[in-house]
Amino acid sequence: MPSCRMRWDLFTFFSPTADTVRLSLSSPPPDSIDNPLATIKDKNESISSKTIAIIVVPVIVFLATVAAVFVLRRKMKSSKQDMNNKDNGLELESLLFQLKSVIKATNNFSHDNMLGQGGFGAVYKGNFDDGQEIAVKRLFNESREGDDEFKNEVMLMARLQHRNLVKLKGFCLERKEKLLIFEFVPNSSLDHFLFDPNKRLLIDWDTRYKIIIGIARGLLYLHEDSRYRIIHRDLKASNILLDEEMNPKISDFGMARLFKSDQTRDNTRRVAGTFGYMAPEYVKRGKLSLKSDVYSFGVLILEIISGDKISHFHNNGADLLTYAWRNWREGTSLNLVDEYLRGSRGSRSEMTRCIHIGLLCVQENDENRPSMSSVLLMLSDTSISMLMPSTPAFMNPNSATIVQSETSASASSNYNNSDRFSRNEVTVSTLVPR
Repeated sequence: MPSCRMRWDLFTFFSPTADTVRLSLSSPPPDSIDNPLATIKDKNESISSKTIAIIVVPVIVFLATVAAVFVLRRKMKSSKQDMNNKDNGLELESLLFQLKSVIKATNNFSHDNMLGQGGFGAVYKGNFDDGQEIAVKRLFNESREGDDEFKNEVMLMARLQHRNLVKLKGFCLERKEKLLIFEFVPNSSLDHFLFDPNKRLLIDWDTRYKIIIGIARGLLYLHEDSRYRIIHRDLKASNILLDEEMNPKISDFGMARLFKSDQTRDNTRRVAGTFGYMAPEYVKRGKLSLKSDVYSFGVLILEIISGDKISHFHNNGADLLTYAWRNWREGTSLNLVDEYLRGSRGSRSEMTRCIHIGLLCVQENDENRPSMSSVLLMLSDTSISMLMPSTPAFMNPNSATIVQSETSASASSNYNNSDRFSRNEVTVSTLVPR
């Protein structure tokens, strides 16, 4: 019976042949069955990558689009700004006058050519060789305004075009001189006629009524109809110039304030203007609005009707506003009318209506004052009914005096001008930025 013997040793005790079977002691190959955990992990990694791609790609595209739009708009804005600067430069160049020509026109700023002087400069009449007459405002060297600001303000005034505004013809900025060149208005200012016992005879009621309406139109243009919104801040008789046909032209924008298109009011710590014409909320709290000019216009209406200046009027202890209010309330409004007009052919109803409008404009509460568009409508259409005015500003029921406020006002009131100059006639200053 066959038998088999097995031998084991540490060394080979026979010679291996081709038929020898080799036994491998290595570990068996891994099982070919898929590992379920690995499969799930791979799927999760695949889903995560897709999700990230879906989120990241649109974000990158969006950011790239935003960046492209930003760069494009910036280039367009820069291009537009360059064009505006170029246009402004060309416009400024067309407004530029040579100093030597202005010196020659004004006879070297001769005193004989001086039309008036204020706290910030003087006004001179000039004549060019071609016969053109001009009025030159020569700002004092103490002005703190920079050249660029001065040019910007020149551009602003040059773009204000209205028949009831004095037209700016150009400027000069040379050898530390800052000059504004305006059209020359031959009949001087309203106060030359209104407050002169002899010259006031030359302005009958029809002329005064035309002046009132013209001033209202000029203010409406500044407040609503121009491409800017401007508050004059120094409306008074000496800043109303009269042309050869006695048409009024608002002048001296030295203290004008530029508002945004949707802005109606502002606050300021620096109060500037002429006492008697400044609204109470502006004097007391620095509150500036379109209604500040409306108040000044109301004072001006009452001055034109009465022929008296607000700072000089006193009747039995009453100031001009108090006197007008009392008579209107008692039904005797015509007592306010200039004695030189009482015998004229002027319409008494127009006079009474203008007094009513003037009192509406000088009400204490600025919100109760009408806008200039409403004022012009009331002046033009007598069929429109008007509200009852409330107590005027600065009216003290007991003492009936004008309240004074400690605040900076136009320095022009401190000048004692000669007979050919009116008091407070010209306020020459630089524009105050917003």
